[in-house]
Amino acid sequence: MSTSRAMPWFLLAGVVLFALNLRGPIVAIAPVIGQIRDDLHLSAATAGLLTSLPVLCFALATPVAAALIGRAGPERAVLISLAGILVGTLIRAQGGFAVAVIGTVVIGVAITIGNVVVPVVVRRDFPPARVGIVTGVYTATLNVGAMLTSLGTAPLADWLGWRAAITAWAVLIVVAIIVWGQAAGWRRSILGDRGPALDVLDAPTPHSASWRSLTAWLLMLAFGGQAFSYYGITTWLPTILHDLQGLDARSAGASSAVFQILAVVGALGVPLLAGRWRPGSVVALVGVLWLAMPVGLLVNPSLWPLWSVLGGAAQGGGITIVFIIIVRMSRSDDQARGMSAFVQGGGYLLAATGPTIVGAVHEVSDGWSAPLLVVAGSVLALIAFGLIAAARVEARHP
Repeated sequence: MSTSRAMPWFLLAGVVLFALNLRGPIVAIAPVIGQIRDDLHLSAATAGLLTSLPVLCFALATPVAAALIGRAGPERAVLISLAGILVGTLIRAQGGFAVAVIGTVVIGVAITIGNVVVPVVVRRDFPPARVGIVTGVYTATLNVGAMLTSLGTAPLADWLGWRAAITAWAVLIVVAIIVWGQAAGWRRSILGDRGPALDVLDAPTPHSASWRSLTAWLLMLAFGGQAFSYYGITTWLPTILHDLQGLDARSAGASSAVFQILAVVGALGVPLLAGRWRPGSVVALVGVLWLAMPVGLLVNPSLWPLWSVLGGAAQGGGITIVFIIIVRMSRSDDQARGMSAFVQGGGYLLAATGPTIVGAVHEVSDGWSAPLLVVAGSVLALIAFGLIAAARVEARHP
């Protein structure tokens, strides 16, 4: 195998290791959130900020991330992102709540850079025939990273304490920095710099036409319902299972891992269904499976493994079908980029409130029935707005 042909595989390894660190640092809080609350004397709503703040950064820091990538280039942007995640991870566990917030914001901004730069790297450095596969691997790896932290944080906390447990994942970040540094150096030595690939960053974001499109607003609300549900459940699922089923922290963390890893099934399965079904039918299926999780936990929490499987597959498919609809309704790459930015920006802004609202409702109601109804309501928003948006797209682009 020639060096130039081997290079994409080494770059793929770099992308995979990068992706492992783009959701795990957020999810790592969930298995030990009870210990954090007790140690720092936090309310449930306040503790939820440690998960919701990075999501808020996804919504607000995207323009800054795009500008940085345009100035520094993709290779350096990836390293800046990883370095930021590393610094934020180290800061977050060192002091009280204020220090934890500072570290969390650093992590959120750094991950936002990663969210923006990965598509640029994939489009630029992989053959067109493999872009879809690489994107699928990247998306699946996001959930693998979340699964690893869900499984491993509670046992580490039992052994080392919660501060060391959420810091220990810095090892993965260091490995990613080393591998990516080697991959980027290898690429430059073979291909040099290719500036034209960065023209994606020159397009206005969000696209002005998106603000005038009813379908774009519907998709943004549908994406917001999906993401609100995801981050609301992700943050509080271990605590819910501890309170309702008496699971210890380790077992509850394992349940979260099931929820995260099943997203791979949805992310890979929905594109296959979308090739045969109308988008509205896929939205309906995803919504029903998603709804099974909060409703199932409310009605029969003892069947939590089943609800985690159904909800996990649905949350992976929910994001995918929204972006399939965006692609179908877009007439150009520029419109697709603008629409995607509009939908994600508004949707993540709504999602950032999820952990805090769910925690606050739990605090006020002193139980989990009302919070689970809130999550169910956000899933219904995904279904309702998603179905209307899909119908509009089907009517115009049959």
